[in-house]
Amino acid sequence: MSQVPTVTLSHGSAMPRAGLGTSPMNDADAERAVRTALELGYRLIDTAENYRNEVGVGRALKDAPRDEVFVTSKFNKRWHSVEGARQAFEASAERLGVEYLDLLLIHWPNPEQDRYVEAWQGLIALRDAGLVRAIGTSNFKPAHLQRLIDETGVAPEVNQVQLSPVWAKSAEREFHQRHGIVTEAWSPLGKGTNLLDHPVVREIAEAHERAPGQVVLRWETQQGVVPIPKSANRERLQQNLAVFDFDLTDAELAALTTLDGTARPAADSDRSGH
Repeated sequence: MSQVPTVTLSHGSAMPRAGLGTSPMNDADAERAVRTALELGYRLIDTAENYRNEVGVGRALKDAPRDEVFVTSKFNKRWHSVEGARQAFEASAERLGVEYLDLLLIHWPNPEQDRYVEAWQGLIALRDAGLVRAIGTSNFKPAHLQRLIDETGVAPEVNQVQLSPVWAKSAEREFHQRHGIVTEAWSPLGKGTNLLDHPVVREIAEAHERAPGQVVLRWETQQGVVPIPKSANRERLQQNLAVFDFDLTDAELAALTTLDGTARPAADSDRSGH
């Protein structure tokens, strides 16, 4: 079983530095994948209201000691209010079969709706009440994050963004670091791109006798990013977690960073969201 190191969030929670993403699995697939992941040593499981698989994730979680698994969910824009955040928490907790969440995120800022500050105030209240151990955001740009900080005095503990070498998000990561925000990566393997077949990735993988995906995930983890790749394949699940026992050189890290901007544009949270 792999041992995954942790990062301490700004409010004190210990978050595993790699985990399992579950989008777009249905309940049955999510239950199987999470069970396998837990057997292999995963201790960070990421889901969301919008994935419609929290019930399946919850079934798998019943077999693990609750205090050993870091459970994350996210809620949609219909809950962007102080009371709405609590309703969203209660609904997710019920579907997951848990009494508290380790991390709850606003899934998208939806700036046109312009209620994400209220949603953030609701998350702060949930954390103060002990119902959520850590709070954060997903797909927020620095401008969105700055507004939360300016209006509430509280920075998110985590911001989950679309990130990989082809979406390096250097400016975002620098902003996060300045404000004590941990960067979490969805699509960390560049889903929808040819990242894993890129000659640069392949060459580095051969040099380390590793799978291309492991090289990409190590590029992220070495820079303090927490990746949550999705997989239901046991072998790939094992590979995706086994990324803390080798190091890329500075030159290899830089070579991978040069791939930034070579794929289709990342999702724009000023224009999309749910």
